[in-house]
Amino acid sequence: MNAKTDLDVLSDFFDRYGSALTAGDVPAIAGCYALPGSVVADAYTFTFSSPASVALSFIGAAPDYQDRQLIAAHAKIDDVQRISHALALVTVEWEFLDSGGQCVPGERYVYLIRTTDEGPAICTVIHAA
Repeated sequence: MNAKTDLDVLSDFFDRYGSALTAGDVPAIAGCYALPGSVVADAYTFTFSSPASVALSFIGAAPDYQDRQLIAAHAKIDDVQRISHALALVTVEWEFLDSGGQCVPGERYVYLIRTTDEGPAICTVIHAA
């Protein structure tokens, strides 16, 4: 039996995360984060220290995905930089599919991922240009 590679594990993780995002499954989204965690963009930074605070930060995003009729998300992993045995910086370009079958370009993010025995978890999300 072949062991999964780092890239396979990360791809599976981002598939689950993308499915949770487009489904508006806030508890599943929250389950993808290590705590405490943070989101960093050019104009703001926010942190969260509980699953409830992660969930609250994504409640506003779910209607946006629904309004845009996004039904699927695919994370194109552009780069993985291993920092330590457990930590990696993962650069992802998101692509979405809308209800009409059209590809909708997404945004680019860098995720600081911690891998534990339970699998990957997002520590920090950085919005990238």
